[in-house]
Amino acid sequence: MFATQDSVRSVSAHSQHDELFFSAGEDGKVILHDARVDRRLSNAQGTLQHTTEFTGVQAHPAMEHIFATSDTHGQVCLRDSRMAFGPLSARSNEGIVQTYNTKLSRRSLAYLSNPESSSITFDREGTRLAVTMLHWYPTIYTLSDPHPLAICTGRNNPNGTPVAAGERTYSNSCTMKSGVFGSPGMSEDVLYAAGSDDFRGYVWRIPEVNVLLGLRQEITSEEWYAKEWGNITAFSEGLSSARYVPVEVSTPLCRLNGHRSIVNAIAIHPTLPHIVTSGIERHITLHSPTASSPIAQNLALTPSDVRNLGEYSADDEIRFLRALVGPHPTLLEGMDQSDDESQTISLFDHILREEGEGDVFALRHWRDGEETDGEEDGVEIDMMGSPPSTY
Repeated sequence: MFATQDSVRSVSAHSQHDELFFSAGEDGKVILHDARVDRRLSNAQGTLQHTTEFTGVQAHPAMEHIFATSDTHGQVCLRDSRMAFGPLSARSNEGIVQTYNTKLSRRSLAYLSNPESSSITFDREGTRLAVTMLHWYPTIYTLSDPHPLAICTGRNNPNGTPVAAGERTYSNSCTMKSGVFGSPGMSEDVLYAAGSDDFRGYVWRIPEVNVLLGLRQEITSEEWYAKEWGNITAFSEGLSSARYVPVEVSTPLCRLNGHRSIVNAIAIHPTLPHIVTSGIERHITLHSPTASSPIAQNLALTPSDVRNLGEYSADDEIRFLRALVGPHPTLLEGMDQSDDESQTISLFDHILREEGEGDVFALRHWRDGEETDGEEDGVEIDMMGSPPSTY
């Protein structure tokens, strides 16, 4: 019924018109669908074509014509549908009305990093936008400010003590993940939740916008290059631009166990004290602070321990190969053919060992007007203490 699209990454319903919804795909298209219209034939006026793959699209929950997009180059934009769709004569700047600062900077490196923006979400009022970044942390923005307010990390345990050295904590280097704002039974969203590669879900309490604005650090380009900043990671729109250091929300309100592998998605119930998590396993897990609620009774206690990733073994290698190539007589010998989920878990265990906790600065290089991958030889370091002029 609707225009065809390859590898759709995100779908978002319009907040005010039930018959409208957006889809974003790896073909670089955002399509505005209208259920009232026969779309078996493609409609160019309802399609926004981008130069790279889209990873997310979200309709604004309150403003009729506003929507947000994210892409594999890390670009996150606020767009106006009146400028993005329709006849070419009515379009302007691909509908972009705001571009958010998503590039990372460290003082010791002569390039920036542009992590892939994997997904985006608004809070219920549409005043904040959260971006899930590959090889980085969930990042919180206010709608009218292009620079980030906060990042959510797992540096501490929920009780405030630092995570022990060598212990796994929040990470997003494998699979496509999404986050969500929420607060069951409250008038505003004070929580943000996301899945993690360490087999947990994470929930953070986000401070008020005014508090975050007051704590965010702004550093001029001259000051950035005149001093040493240790391991501080800042956001910057360019090599010669100001740096912004958002507030680190380093202590999660809680961590959600119960999975044997990566957690990809979380949903917070709008009125009841329930959170659901899902990942690469077949099941969806319901979490509750109490054993019973109006919709669930006699809930079992969540395991306090999390499965260790473990070392690579011969059995893991067989399961990994089976998951890659499918059933094969040679690989079936001595294995339980019904244990398909174990094969999938072994596959992602292997991926985590190879790619887990990747360094975004080693994997994604960006210089003004130029993007490269992290495979080039060596790492350039600015030893002179002055901002670069041209590249």
